[in-house]
Amino acid sequence: MKELRKITDHYGLLLAKEALQLGAIRLRPEDPFTWASGFRMPIYNDNRKLLALPRARALVAEAFSGMLDALGFDPDNIAGTATAGIPHATTLADMMGKSLSYVRSSGKDHGLHQQIEGLGPSGTYEGAKVLLIEDLISTGGSSIKAVDAIVSAGGVCPYTLAIFTYGLKASSDAFASLDPSCACHTILEYDSMVAVALKGGYVDETGAALLKEWREDPFGWGEKHGFPPLKK
Repeated sequence: MKELRKITDHYGLLLAKEALQLGAIRLRPEDPFTWASGFRMPIYNDNRKLLALPRARALVAEAFSGMLDALGFDPDNIAGTATAGIPHATTLADMMGKSLSYVRSSGKDHGLHQQIEGLGPSGTYEGAKVLLIEDLISTGGSSIKAVDAIVSAGGVCPYTLAIFTYGLKASSDAFASLDPSCACHTILEYDSMVAVALKGGYVDETGAALLKEWREDPFGWGEKHGFPPLKK
């Protein structure tokens, strides 16, 4: 894993700079965002912003490729989660000359009711080695559903690679519960992002401390600092 850490340290630093500059990661610890859940949070991540620049897309694909080399995993199929994982899975699959598929959160309510697109005539992976590509790991719930869908469709999915993670305990617990196992690795981790943001002037020392505190109790942080959740 030492080699993997070397890869993520290198590309994570580059990606953090791109994400902050493009607004793919926005930080407002003193004026928190309201997430869809109604909770007030000091960070908002939208990796779709990375699609705007060819160099950002290439950076993500190069990082994923290097991580696969470090892991010694050569997948037969690259599967992206719908929709945010699809473009990065596509770029990586094209770079590596691999088959591509994508996984919806649930099956369609019409036609063949497919949850996974890109499979052959059998409608299964037929035992193929599959790499799942995510954009963001939050609680890990959507990733776990995608891995389960791949396994149910006859795929072997020992790894999920993602662009960024908040590093919440819920996500590590979710992946630890999977059987068969699927390890999750990300290009950029939360603590590294905070360090880059502080160095780049996106937050000051107080803001960085608030961001680190949020990670310890994300759903209690807002109310503790005078920002109660908004009722939906």
